[in-house]
Amino acid sequence: MQEVNPKETTRAYAFEMWMKAPMPMVTFIKTLDVSHLRRISHRRGLKFNMLMCWCIGKAASQIKEFYMLPVGGKLMRYDTIAVNTIVANREGEVSSCDIPFCDDLLKFNADYLRLTLQVAETCENHDIADSMVIGTSALAHYDIDGAIGMYSGIFNNPFMIWGRYHRNWFKTCLTVSFQFHHAQMDGAHAALFLELLQKEISSLLKGSLIPGSR
Repeated sequence: MQEVNPKETTRAYAFEMWMKAPMPMVTFIKTLDVSHLRRISHRRGLKFNMLMCWCIGKAASQIKEFYMLPVGGKLMRYDTIAVNTIVANREGEVSSCDIPFCDDLLKFNADYLRLTLQVAETCENHDIADSMVIGTSALAHYDIDGAIGMYSGIFNNPFMIWGRYHRNWFKTCLTVSFQFHHAQMDGAHAALFLELLQKEISSLLKGSLIPGSR
């Protein structure tokens, strides 16, 4: 990562307007159709949460604003993206695990399984300092209609929260919240991200096979 001059980027005005705002975070809530994702998870033996995290990384990687983040009053540009997930550890508490994003779903899955197991067993967070990290929290056992993330004033990373998905005769729906720092992106960028996320979920692995999965 490297520091960039905000005035030399498309975030110049937003950086000036929002960096010193007492509450610079914005939250969007959207209901996604995850029917295809649930089928892929069940039929091919892949974790639903892993697939969600990969789709999040895939959608974010298509929007340049995700590669910049305000950090410590400076605007930083990153070369890579990671997706964070919260892991239940062996002590009955939770730990944080950053997964490096890559276009190769098989590699991402392998990294996800390896790193989340490592974090669960050691009870130590796995942090990737040189990637722009998208935080996630999956409350998969609970029904929630929405969530507003906390702004600590320290971490400005985008963050997603979701609960249990809901099934009916025709489709499976999942309500997600997406929080972002206004200096990093505008509402239009966030809305585009959520549209791309739905697209990635609906088209995941269509017409392809994964060796070794059921």
